[in-house]
Amino acid sequence: MAIAIEQAEQSALAGEVPIGAVVVRGGELIAAAGNAPIARVDPTAHAEVLALRAAAELVRNYRLADCDLYVTVEPCAMCVGAALQARIRTLVYGCADAKAGAAGSLCNLAQDPRLNHRIALVTGVLEEPCRRPLQEFFAARRQ
Repeated sequence: MAIAIEQAEQSALAGEVPIGAVVVRGGELIAAAGNAPIARVDPTAHAEVLALRAAAELVRNYRLADCDLYVTVEPCAMCVGAALQARIRTLVYGCADAKAGAAGSLCNLAQDPRLNHRIALVTGVLEEPCRRPLQEFFAARRQ
């Protein structure tokens, strides 16, 4: 999660919403990314999607069933959907997102029994260090 936090901080420096994500396989980091929709002019360039794409390319398979996704903030519906399509084993996130979170806050797509895959959830990991960059980013934007 510490590397995901670093990715979030790098995104903030680039003027992006500070969210970071990493993909881990067998205890080894295989991909890391920060939010980049502004820089890439791409609404799908969320940290989670970028990390999943990089991991899939590295392992040469769009299925990442033996991988875990660590994210600083609870993923949105698009990102949980991408993790479901990749068959991510476990989703670990730092702080909840009451406005857009789709892994327990607004809804829980990650464990919806109507879908053919469910993702194990671990929440609240390094919650305060994950929340801090977001709070600082949005406080600065409001001023």
